[in-house]
Amino acid sequence: MKRAPKDFSDESRKFWNDTLKVFKLEPHHLKLLEAACRCWDRVVEAREQVEKDGAYFKDRYGQHKPHPALDVQSKNSNLFMRLIRELGFDIEKPEDPRPPRQY
Repeated sequence: MKRAPKDFSDESRKFWNDTLKVFKLEPHHLKLLEAACRCWDRVVEAREQVEKDGAYFKDRYGQHKPHPALDVQSKNSNLFMRLIRELGFDIEKPEDPRPPRQY
């Protein structure tokens, strides 16, 4: 089993290891899994920063602006979901194929 990269968070390292216990992945799948784990780490970092600073701030003109980390969180969350979908972890083959329609 390939080891998780050292710079992963504990949560991503656990996800990596748990995934490799269940699925046999080819090298190109490992790249997708690595990218997904890195995206998740960015999601968590951004969420923690927003929790610390608040979701909005006032700019130099006194206008309320969204925290830049909200965009990082959103983009990485969407990318994480697409990468996981690309890996096809949730797809199960039907036990019996659906019979053709009869008219």
